[in-house]
Amino acid sequence: MGIFSWILMGLIVGVLAKWIMPGKDPGGMIVTILIGIAGAFVGGFIGTRAGMGDVTGFNIGSLALAVGGALVLLIVYRVVKR
Repeated sequence: MGIFSWILMGLIVGVLAKWIMPGKDPGGMIVTILIGIAGAFVGGFIGTRAGMGDVTGFNIGSLALAVGGALVLLIVYRVVKR
């Protein structure tokens, strides 16, 4: 995936993660994209270690792993913030 694809997927994943788990988190489009991109890395890492595959492009499996990773990041952020 190219850089444009990572940014686009990051935006989609970040928006989905914030939609699934709304709350007082750092906002803004840039932060949402960064959470989505970082979520894709975290989801890919966890998915690879668990034998579920990795983030390989725009497909349902990669999207689910990336959203799961972004949700993990939001949960960790909220736990640390308290």
